[in-house]
Amino acid sequence: MLFLYNITILIASQLLKLIVLFSPKIKLFVEGRKNVFPTLKERIKPTDKTIWFHAASLGEYEQGLPVMEKIKLHYPTHKIIVTFFSPSGYEVRKNNTVADVTVYLPLDTFANVRKFIKLARPEMVFFIKYEFWPNYLNALKKQGIKTYLISGIFREKQAFFKWYGGFYRNALKTFDYFFVQNEKSKKLIQSIGFSNVKISGDTRFDRVVAILKRDNSLGFIEDFLFLDSARNEKAKTIVIGSSWPKDENLLIDFINQSSDNVKFIIAPHNIKDEQIQELKKSIVKKTILFSEKDAILKQVDHKKILDYQVFIIDTIGILTKIYSYADIAYVGGGFGNPGVHNILEPATFGLPIVIGPNYSHFAEATALVNMDGCVSISNYTELKNTFDLLLQNEDERYEKGHICSTFVQMNKGATDIILRYLE
Repeated sequence: MLFLYNITILIASQLLKLIVLFSPKIKLFVEGRKNVFPTLKERIKPTDKTIWFHAASLGEYEQGLPVMEKIKLHYPTHKIIVTFFSPSGYEVRKNNTVADVTVYLPLDTFANVRKFIKLARPEMVFFIKYEFWPNYLNALKKQGIKTYLISGIFREKQAFFKWYGGFYRNALKTFDYFFVQNEKSKKLIQSIGFSNVKISGDTRFDRVVAILKRDNSLGFIEDFLFLDSARNEKAKTIVIGSSWPKDENLLIDFINQSSDNVKFIIAPHNIKDEQIQELKKSIVKKTILFSEKDAILKQVDHKKILDYQVFIIDTIGILTKIYSYADIAYVGGGFGNPGVHNILEPATFGLPIVIGPNYSHFAEATALVNMDGCVSISNYTELKNTFDLLLQNEDERYEKGHICSTFVQMNKGATDIILRYLE
């Protein structure tokens, strides 16, 4: 099986060289990996001690960030190496401040694995949530390098738990310890013979709790939210985060028919100019884009941003801060696959949350829907009724928001569990 796996990886590496001609994302995937070994050789000296974290993409990086930050404090003489598999993670966080070196993970071939580990020389390795690369894992095991899975989650449908999954189960034998999110994951991995497992919870809760201690202010958002130049009254504000066209098709109708006392901030998942312009054209309310606000407002009093009723955020990196100004949050993705995006950021600010129907793969969304802090809607009528109730009923807003913030606070602490074990 290992032979077939390696043949598949080699074939895939050759096919990717052809696909780059047609896919900008795959081009980033391939071109970015050309600089990995020169970067490691330049940035990691033979005398350096290192700790390596691997994240599949952006979500896993954010999940592992609290552990990275604590590890950096506990091991100040070590350099932190962060690898990404996906361009959507690397391109957004390649200039992060927690890591000393951030690179793509080379494909899982024998040659790449030998060269990577020889240059990186990690003393400890943390894989975040999932991604099990057999050649990397086997090499780490053979060299006696401690390897951990953090915020792991296992499901019955995974190959580890099937009759044909022996090859994949062998990959799990290389881990020194598993820190999993929930009881179900613990029982699943115990069912195939592993006892080196502990429920730590999800480190994402620690990351979002830490957000509350940071400066989340954005002056231009504060100006936008007022209803009059005297700044006497703020609008009720709905923040729409990580929306897709299927979300927006419902939301636009509500926005266009809403009261002028309600303002909307939309941060689409895809910020390509063509899609942003189409979104703007579909809204009849006075709308401004983040990318054009300075050019427009310098012609008039900058405070005139309050004359707009819809603010489209066609940039990345500020949605978390924007949630701090919301009265209600809508989180997109729930009308597509795999489903809804991250709801923990608005939850930590104590917001009632509205999502689409596809959320069953996400434990935190399922929990908050069951607890009535989050509302799942399937059509326009349900969306309108939910928004109308939350806008008109302050007690309802407060109660649902309180459920969300309490849920986050009650689930923090995964990072400390991991660190206590390592100590």
